[in-house]
Amino acid sequence: MNIYEIPLTNDAQVFSIDLAGVEYQVNLYWCDAAEIWVIDLADNATGTPILSGIPLVAGPDLLAQFAYLGIGGTLSAYTEGDLNSPPNYDNLGVTGKVTFTTP
Repeated sequence: MNIYEIPLTNDAQVFSIDLAGVEYQVNLYWCDAAEIWVIDLADNATGTPILSGIPLVAGPDLLAQFAYLGIGGTLSAYTEGDLNSPPNYDNLGVTGKVTFTTP
């Protein structure tokens, strides 16, 4: 099992990332109404959306319900010291973490 912490900062951002050997474009943004970070995944080469509006909630594998897409790992969000708390507006990239784990 390999655990990779996705390097983030606490501001909206768009970047490319290799997840299990596939290049994705990530769009990460803060949703004021829900008070939570949200992530979108797109094909890096074409920009075609793959998944949109995934809230970074703590606990479950955020990709579990999308296993049919074959992304090849699990995506998790948490806050150090309180694994049941999602990253908040101020702590993302500091104690608020997002990890991708491959088997």
